[in-house]
Amino acid sequence: MRIMKAEVQVLPSAVSHRGVLHLLLASTRPQEWVKNAFVFAPLFFSQNLLNLDLLAKSLVAFGYFCLASAGVYLINDICDRERDKKHPQKNSRPIASGLLPVPIATTAATVLLSIATIGALALDLPLALVTCSYVTLNIAYSNWLKNLVILDVFTIAAGFVLRVVAGAVVIDVVMSHWLLICTMLLALFLGFSKRRYELVNLAKDASLHRRVLAEYDPLFLDMMIGIVTSVTIVAYVFYTISNETVQRFHTDKLFLTVPFVIYGIFRFLYQIYHKNRGAAPSRILVTDRPLLLNVILWGLVCGLIIYRSTL
Repeated sequence: MRIMKAEVQVLPSAVSHRGVLHLLLASTRPQEWVKNAFVFAPLFFSQNLLNLDLLAKSLVAFGYFCLASAGVYLINDICDRERDKKHPQKNSRPIASGLLPVPIATTAATVLLSIATIGALALDLPLALVTCSYVTLNIAYSNWLKNLVILDVFTIAAGFVLRVVAGAVVIDVVMSHWLLICTMLLALFLGFSKRRYELVNLAKDASLHRRVLAEYDPLFLDMMIGIVTSVTIVAYVFYTISNETVQRFHTDKLFLTVPFVIYGIFRFLYQIYHKNRGAAPSRILVTDRPLLLNVILWGLVCGLIIYRSTL
């Protein structure tokens, strides 16, 4: 009887610990970690995807960026918890709802960011500098930059660019200017699209949930999305036919991937304007089958063209 009583006392504690871990995991938004796949872009486009040593380094860098982004999301939710409480969807987040205490979230964020930066330093000094820059930029975003119109979206885009830079420095390859430009433009496209979704769906209460939305209006965002969409497509087309690209890959066939990029962007616009989706671009990618299939086909065709001369 004593043994059974002891087991009853231990079980609630164990469940509580599992519950806290589950809430912490949810707050780190693992569904958003797909963004860190940009770390692999330099590996792929430098024709080193089949180099197991460099692939291993990229995987480790990807892991550290997942830890860093997890810590950043915790900090963001801590800073935004009062506004999130009034948001129709975000009020259910663990920190905003009060289920996850702020001290526990703060400790977890500190641990995650420490592991990410120290681990990156142990692997590669330039990677550590890029990781620290990413963390610093996002902390500044959570506390200040997110309230500056236009610069808020550029800050988000800079985070994507830093992921690409991290992927390049960890395998010690020269970064293509085209790769950085296309990454920045694509991130701006996603950022302005998300702002439009927030503004339209939150309507008159938009600025109560995100202060910077008071500086935006649908017409302005539609103009920004239109401009960035056009420039992104043009930049990618120029990348595929540039002398630098042709000389690097010893082929001029990369332009065959242009239709996939155009369709992908148009499909995303369809989701935003027709399906009214856009709160989480990464979620659209993994849940919209035509878009996901298009990305996979783009990757396969790119791979066949880029790696044909190496096989």
